[in-house]
Amino acid sequence: MLMLSLGQGFKPDYIHLILGSTNFNYLVALFLKTSGVMLVPERRTEDGFELHFGLNYLGHFLLTILLLDVLKKSGKPGKFSRIVIMSSATHYGGRLTLDDLQGRVCYSAHGAYAQSKLALLLFSYHLQNLLWVRGDPVTVNAVDPGMVDTALYGNLSSLAQLAKKPFAKLLFRTPAEGASTAIYAAAASELEGIGGLYLYNGRKTESSALSYDERLQNKLWKEMGLQQT
Repeated sequence: MLMLSLGQGFKPDYIHLILGSTNFNYLVALFLKTSGVMLVPERRTEDGFELHFGLNYLGHFLLTILLLDVLKKSGKPGKFSRIVIMSSATHYGGRLTLDDLQGRVCYSAHGAYAQSKLALLLFSYHLQNLLWVRGDPVTVNAVDPGMVDTALYGNLSSLAQLAKKPFAKLLFRTPAEGASTAIYAAAASELEGIGGLYLYNGRKTESSALSYDERLQNKLWKEMGLQQT
């Protein structure tokens, strides 16, 4: 079981933003999670977690939990708070190995990345179900930005990098185009109060059958072993 500590007395009432020379405090009403790594050779975080799982999943999971009370307070009927999670079509090939989430037995960069993106979907659906049961005014949706020409592909081999270049402009989206579905999930009026979706190209799409497995969702949630200290 992974033990994630929230820290005593942590109460993130506001996100503090610095824009130029002016400081602003905004009550959280939207939480868009996009940070991540892809196809990284086997590495560990400072806490000893496999890098894909630690950065792509655990960091997002913990930050969401830390901000959840604020998101609940910020939302209201007719104007829900929104959590938008960035997944990937790679999750379709993902498998969740609960007894080896850190890839210590057999490491595969692609497998680790796919697992982290599947874990995000399992978390997204489970969290939304919990929020619905409690009647909290917060929605959780996951999005797939498609193939976007960003530095995420920097860990491809030199040969793969060369092979990618001729096709990038034809097949890959620009960062702005890749962000469009996330912006849609964050701002579209027709999604007000609607959660538990997997969106691609601005449309509801079916994610993998495994991502809808409620028993697996619950097992992953319990595996986090999150405790308040």
